[in-house]
Amino acid sequence: MSHKVYVVGIGPGDFEQMTVKAARVLKESDVIIGYTVYIDLVRDHLPGKEFLSTPMTKEADRCRMAFSEAQKGRTVSMICSGDAGVYGMAGLMYEIGAKYPDIELEIVPGVTAATAGAALLGAPLTHDFCVISLSDLLTPWALIEERLLAASKADFAVCLYNPSSKKRQDYLKKACDLMLQYKSPDTVCGIGKMIGRQGQEKELMTLERLRDTGVDMFTTVFVGNSQTKVVSGAMVTPRGYKDV
Repeated sequence: MSHKVYVVGIGPGDFEQMTVKAARVLKESDVIIGYTVYIDLVRDHLPGKEFLSTPMTKEADRCRMAFSEAQKGRTVSMICSGDAGVYGMAGLMYEIGAKYPDIELEIVPGVTAATAGAALLGAPLTHDFCVISLSDLLTPWALIEERLLAASKADFAVCLYNPSSKKRQDYLKKACDLMLQYKSPDTVCGIGKMIGRQGQEKELMTLERLRDTGVDMFTTVFVGNSQTKVVSGAMVTPRGYKDV
């Protein structure tokens, strides 16, 4: 009997952007568990599989479901969009998995929105960068503010996840105001919407204009550092090579 659960990052959405290993693991699994939206991204490519899902905010229940299925001797994959270890389920699976010592966990990495969005926009993350989520569902906003200020003061390129929602419509504007304390209004920025999925869009703009740009939870935002520039229509953060 198998007593193993895979935690699989399925990438930004399009099946061809999933890693070869991730696709193989899903095809070898008996049951695939995930948030409903993520299940819909892979269902058509995996005929004959059993799919189990829970709605948003039921992440812990989803984890326990995965371990319960594994205890039956089934090969289980818990799927996450992007990479399972970047704002994904990998950490929670380890925490809950401590109660299931007979079940092995294996994390299968995937392409996260930071790297998929960077490729869409050009090369905005070629030098030091950080990723900050603007969702205060699990992180106090005061701490998010501190991280935005620190990253901006240190001249990091910044990738923003979860920049807005129905309840947080002004959070990107608030974040931009904080970053403008240390970054120039002309800082090159970019947004990617529906990255790797149908309806994909991209746009470059200044930090000043980004402040008043409408975004949603399917948008990833990129804020350059002081050296970031536009090259042939692409957002590029130089690494600093001297012989360019």
